[in-house]
Formats: sequence, C-alpha cells, structure tokens
Amino acid sequence: MSTPRVLFVCLGNICRSPLAEAAFRRAAKKAGLEVQVDSAGTANYHVGEPPDPRSIEEAGRHGIDISPYRGRQLSARDFHEFDHIVGMDRSNMTNIAHVDPGDGKAKVTMMLDLLSGHEGREVADPWYGGQDNFRDTWDDVSRGAEALVAILSDGHS
Repeated sequence: MSTPRVLFVCLGNICRSPLAEAAFRRAAKKAGLEVQVDSAGTANYHVGEPPDPRSIEEAGRHGIDISPYRGRQLSARDFHEFDHIVGMDRSNMTNIAHVDPGDGKAKVTMMLDLLSGHEGREVADPWYGGQDNFRDTWDDVSRGAEALVAILSDGHS
C-alpha cells in the first residue's frame, strides 16, 4: 500500500485546517500509519503566514508545535498530488469544487462526514470566537482525524 497523501482545507488556512493537519499527524503517528499531510485554504488571504495565535496555542495544549506551518492556497495540482482532500464546511466544499480540475485522483470529503453519526455536520470556524471556540474545533478535527486514520489503516481509501 502506498503512503496516503491527505490535504486538509478551510477558508484561510490559519485556524481549522492547520489544527486538522496537526491532529491527523498525531493520530497517524499513534496508529503507526505512515502518511504525508498538508493543509491549504481556498482563499489567498493568509498565504505565507503562520497559523492564528489561538490555533498555535490550542495545538500547544496538546504538545504540538504548529508555529512553523505556513498558509497556502489550494491549487488544481493538489487534486493530482493528494489522495484525499478534506474540507471543513459546506462553503469550503463549494470552493474546493470550483478549483477541482475534474481529472485528479483525490477523493474529496467533508471532515465530519468521516465520523459516524456526524455526517453533514460542519467544523465551525473559530475565527470570531474566543479560545473556547478553538478547543471545540480541536475536538472536532481530532475526532475526524482519528476516523480517517481508522479508515486508512483498514486499507479503505
């Protein structure tokens, strides 16, 4: 089995998708699953910037340093380079579809659709809230990441 390549996508690539990337890295390592993972935003608002300080703080509470992560924008090339592209909400999914060249290999799904009983639920954007919102986001992306690791570990792509 080849190494799964997973891309997590939100709007600006400074809140939800970096946290999802970090949670997935941790879950994959814990499961002994070798993966390649990245994150991106559908908009170009924060290209080259580090994650939001509240995301950095939340990841740090879980022993993960995401301060070196840098924002980047989703590109058509990503659909050829990644096996899975995982969006955080319906708006992201619409924006992802607009970038999709239609001939890529990536399976596109919404994060919480991976979690039984949470299908159709969105990972709320914590940007406008306080640290509690970032804790809630971490909880959501962690559960979604663990579900994806379980799927990939079972050999189902």
